[in-house]
Amino acid sequence: MQNENTLFDKMTNWLKNSVMLKLLTITILMLLLLIPTAMIQDVIRERQALQTEAINEVSAKWANSQQVNGPVLVIPLLYEFKEDDKLVETTVYHYVLPKDLNIKGVLNPQKLRRGIYEVVVYDSKIDVKGSFGFDLNIDENHLKEIQYNKAFLTIGFSDLRGIGNNIKFKWGDKILKVESGSKIPELINSGITMYPQNLDTSNTINFNFSVDLQGSQDLTFIPLGSTTEVSLKSEWSSPSFTGNFLPKERELNENGFNAKWNVLELNRNYPQSWSNRNMLSKMEASSFGVNLLNEVDDYKKSERSAKYAVMTIALTFLVFFLVEVINKKKIHPFQYILVGLALSLFYILLVSISEHSNFDLAYIISTFSIVGMISFYALYIIKAPKMVTILVITLIAIYGFVYVTLQLADYSLLIGSIGLALILALTMYFTRKIDWYNIQSSKEE
Repeated sequence: MQNENTLFDKMTNWLKNSVMLKLLTITILMLLLLIPTAMIQDVIRERQALQTEAINEVSAKWANSQQVNGPVLVIPLLYEFKEDDKLVETTVYHYVLPKDLNIKGVLNPQKLRRGIYEVVVYDSKIDVKGSFGFDLNIDENHLKEIQYNKAFLTIGFSDLRGIGNNIKFKWGDKILKVESGSKIPELINSGITMYPQNLDTSNTINFNFSVDLQGSQDLTFIPLGSTTEVSLKSEWSSPSFTGNFLPKERELNENGFNAKWNVLELNRNYPQSWSNRNMLSKMEASSFGVNLLNEVDDYKKSERSAKYAVMTIALTFLVFFLVEVINKKKIHPFQYILVGLALSLFYILLVSISEHSNFDLAYIISTFSIVGMISFYALYIIKAPKMVTILVITLIAIYGFVYVTLQLADYSLLIGSIGLALILALTMYFTRKIDWYNIQSSKEE
């Protein structure tokens, strides 16, 4: 009986003091804490989806992203050929693009609110001018008539609700009547149409028009001219230049931006005139413009910071474990769980606070809240101010490291690898004198 008690006591003592068992327990707890961390990431994605829904709802009432496409001159061609001993007539559209296209625009952005969410929209004043030449390159095989009297011009706008003025389209020395709708949906889905009378193809014809255009976030253009020049300026300080071409010139500062594009016919993959071919995909592929980014996308930063949760929990648990080993102070698994949950709470605090303030302030408040909570708890568990001070410094260093990594996204891999190397080096330094084989015996003594 005495031997059984002795064996039971030894087993119990081993379970309490086994370093490997404690490491295994901590690892399991850390893996279990990934569950609430994953749930928090789902919450962040859900809030991000609500933000996207708010953007779409406001854009639907204001005007969606705008793309300006045109003008395109369309000349109907009447072909006649025999089929089964019968004469058959068919009409083919011949598309002609401008020889020169010059666009100047001024964007006036503003922020609209939908609940707690901000949506970037804009008013713009766009002046367009250019000219048409008539090197038509028409297939004359079976051609019966070029129907100049039925020619028309079409200009594409993605969302017609954004047009804020009655457009006056000047064609040569005439003002053409503007009608709503596109007659070439295979090329331009929505837009306006004009009908030039007595089209004279012997000379170059100049054109110009101005449009007040509302939109949300994006404004893009299709480079239809043999030479296309686009100039945009705005007071928005954080634009993203998008599409197939970047500006040849740009000025960007806290007062706004000024950007200029210059695109040649040789820079894109479609000609200046054609018939019987669908060039829509090629035209859309050549688009370019600007996206008025919101200065702070808090949800993306919060989601990126949540990806470091595993590292934060692992390093904090490592510090507590080393305190156990060095200070010979036992910490119960339940206490590890509470600390891990506090670390997970950081990300919920970050998201909820950043929705009502800026991300930097939210990060500072969340960091000091969690560090303070864990530090006061550790002070009563460990009862060693020196060790708690090390813990506080470690936690602040971890959150500081994550913050710097978030700000320098282009260098995140470099910073991360250097940071992990330093963490491993410090762990090796502080544990260099520990005799891991004799930890249990030293505790029993």
